[in-house]
Amino acid sequence: MTRRSGTSIRGERHSRRGNKVLKGALYLSAFAALRDPVSRAYYDRNISQGKHHNQALIALARRRCDVLYAILRDGTLYQADHTLAARQTT
Repeated sequence: MTRRSGTSIRGERHSRRGNKVLKGALYLSAFAALRDPVSRAYYDRNISQGKHHNQALIALARRRCDVLYAILRDGTLYQADHTLAARQTT
């Protein structure tokens, strides 16, 4: 979030909005998911793009949240595509 006042633009700040407990749970879930090959491949891809560890974990948490939403929206079961992770790491 950028603070602006007229023509001056001040430093970037992180948003303090949202459910802190849920954010913490998603962050810990992403950290635990690093053992999964698909999640690890996504994390490693973000790291190779120059993101820091925390940024990559937050991106992974967001992706996991998007997957959960799609599962609930479509009423389907989660099926990981481990062949995709194997192709991306080699």
